[in-house]
Amino acid sequence: MFKKILFILLIIFIAIQFIRPAKNIHQGPQPGNIATVYAVPAGVDSILAEACNDCHSNNTQYPWYSNIQPVAWWLKDHIDDGRRELNFDEFASYRAGKQYHKLEETKEQIEKDEMPLASYTLINTDAKLTDAEKQELINWSEGIRKQMQVKYPKDSLERKRSPQPHK
Repeated sequence: MFKKILFILLIIFIAIQFIRPAKNIHQGPQPGNIATVYAVPAGVDSILAEACNDCHSNNTQYPWYSNIQPVAWWLKDHIDDGRRELNFDEFASYRAGKQYHKLEETKEQIEKDEMPLASYTLINTDAKLTDAEKQELINWSEGIRKQMQVKYPKDSLERKRSPQPHK
C-alpha cells in the first residue's frame, strides 16, 4: 500500500512539472519606471536591482529552482503579490497620492526590517540590506516625498479613503 501511494505521488509530481506559470520577464525600457519621473542615484538603483526588483518590477531574475513545481507556483504568487503592492516599473503611472503613500510604506517597511522579506534573503543573501543601504533607500524615498510636497497640492498627496457605510 505504501509503495502504491509513493508511486501515485511520484506520478503527480512528474505531471505537475508540465504545468508552468507565466514568468515575469519584460526586458527593455519600461515607460512607467520610477526613473522616468524621479532621480534614481546609481547606489539606489543597485540596491533596488539586488534586493527589490525581483518582486517589485516587471523583470524578475529567476533562480534555477523556479523551474520545479510547486515552487514555481509559490514564486509566481509571491511575485504577483509584490508587484500588486508596489511596482517600480509602473510607478510613474500611479497617481501622485499613491506614489507618495508607496514611498512612505517603503520607508516604514525598511525601517521595520519587513523588506526585503526574510524568505527572500534566506536564499538571496546578497539582498540583505546593510544599515547604510537601508539608510540610503530611506533618504531617497524621503527626498522624493519632499519633492512631491513642493510640486503637488497637499490634498492630492493625502490618502483617499472611501467613506465608511453607516450602520
